[in-house]
Amino acid sequence: MNQQEIQLIQKVRSGNQKAIQALYGKYEPHWFRVCLRYGRNRDEAQDIFQEGAIKVFQALRQFDSNRGAFSTWSNRIFVNIALKYLKKYQWQQSFEDLSMVAGEVDWQESIIGRITAKELIELIQQLPSGYRVVFNMYEIEGYTHKEIAAELNISVGTSKSQLFKAKKMLQQKLKVLF
Repeated sequence: MNQQEIQLIQKVRSGNQKAIQALYGKYEPHWFRVCLRYGRNRDEAQDIFQEGAIKVFQALRQFDSNRGAFSTWSNRIFVNIALKYLKKYQWQQSFEDLSMVAGEVDWQESIIGRITAKELIELIQQLPSGYRVVFNMYEIEGYTHKEIAAELNISVGTSKSQLFKAKKMLQQKLKVLF
């Protein structure tokens, strides 16, 4: 983390309105993309975003630049807010358990390289909640299956099966497009 960003965060902590606007402006696009990946649509993403932004600024005093980057810290807040939102509004019957997941989905890099980030987000939004959450946490946020299982209160096998099914469904949607 650079010195400029540390100073900006210090100014935000002291209540400087221009610094608050600058920090918000710098991270708003990234934060909203996180929300879009977890929400089923733009309205849900907006709800998650509003709650997440409030939480980031409320918890800013807890941020320690010696422990990691602000982007990583704030991203984690948005993921946690998204998970709470999903648990509150759409969690029922989101996860199916498979006793065993066989094989891996073969991602075709050439197809992934031909779609835009916006198109990929739209495809991810079409996934059922359980698939979408596990896919985002594993593939995008970098959680392990063990961490996902603990966070979502599901088994490691369920996490793996949801990821497998999400990839399979995305692969089918990509085949239709290309």
